[in-house]
Amino acid sequence: MVLRNSLILNTALVITDASIKKDIATSIMHIHSTNRPLIKTVHHASSVTSSEAELFAIRCGINQACSLNNVSKIIVITDSIHVAKKIFDPGSHPLQIHSAAILSNLRNFFIANESNSIEFWECPSKLKWKLHHEVDKNSKSFVVTPSFPSKTSWEFCKKSDSDKLIKLWKMTFQASDGKGKNFLKLLDDDLNVIEPSYTKGGPWLQLVGHSNSLCARATRAITNHAPIREYRL
Repeated sequence: MVLRNSLILNTALVITDASIKKDIATSIMHIHSTNRPLIKTVHHASSVTSSEAELFAIRCGINQACSLNNVSKIIVITDSIHVAKKIFDPGSHPLQIHSAAILSNLRNFFIANESNSIEFWECPSKLKWKLHHEVDKNSKSFVVTPSFPSKTSWEFCKKSDSDKLIKLWKMTFQASDGKGKNFLKLLDDDLNVIEPSYTKGGPWLQLVGHSNSLCARATRAITNHAPIREYRL
């Protein structure tokens, strides 16, 4: 399906990814379009979160795709579809500077021709699909030396505070003599222990839903109430 779309004239495939090493984020974007050379963009930033780096890569891709002549359809392929949804989130969030810039580009893109369109496709890195795997591999290959002084984003501060709190909680809990016994370990589908996480918005509670009995016990423990419909929601 992707190859078929990539061969259609006036279609641009925007493939993005980002990774972080030693607090340095690498955002990479590739644009594939028929009868055009491959467009590559690489950007580094320090003290930002993976979500900010991912959305910046999407921003660069959409910006360049909108500026290409005779492009009427843009397909954004990313492994972070939860970040792409922030573009159309009307609420207040730290990524608005990027979403506002993207919406401005898209507004001009749609005004130029009302038949223009954009789609967002999710491609998990674990699938190792050829075009996305190349971007994913490149994003992890860079080793950049941090430059100081550097600005720290508000989102990165939230992440740092969250990581410190989780670490402190683990240390305090393990050292506590009054923690009781018979704790239920939450496991995901691969039988790995589920721990609180900041990655992708902290989805550890979502994993509880894969088992009805686990969901019922976890809900009872967290809310001290049986998991009736309102509590499940």
